[in-house]
Amino acid sequence: MVEQIITVTNRAGIHARPAALLVQTAKDFISTIYLEKDDDRINGKSIMGIITLGAAYGTKIKIITEGEDEQAAADALARLFASKFEEE
Repeated sequence: MVEQIITVTNRAGIHARPAALLVQTAKDFISTIYLEKDDDRINGKSIMGIITLGAAYGTKIKIITEGEDEQAAADALARLFASKFEEE
């Protein structure tokens, strides 16, 4: 299992477009992927789950991946957050 804490750094937070990018990226991996905010844990391959997290600018999110390509999955998702979902 790989766990990584990231911070939402794009000003608009996680809205529909970033959520779609996360899901598109997550679906490329076999591993189970979860995103966790506070006490809420959602399936990282569910666009509705990601949107309902309500992750605004500055929110800390834990990426949790488990499976044969867990490190690659965690790295790919972290890169999306680091690039601010290419919005800025």
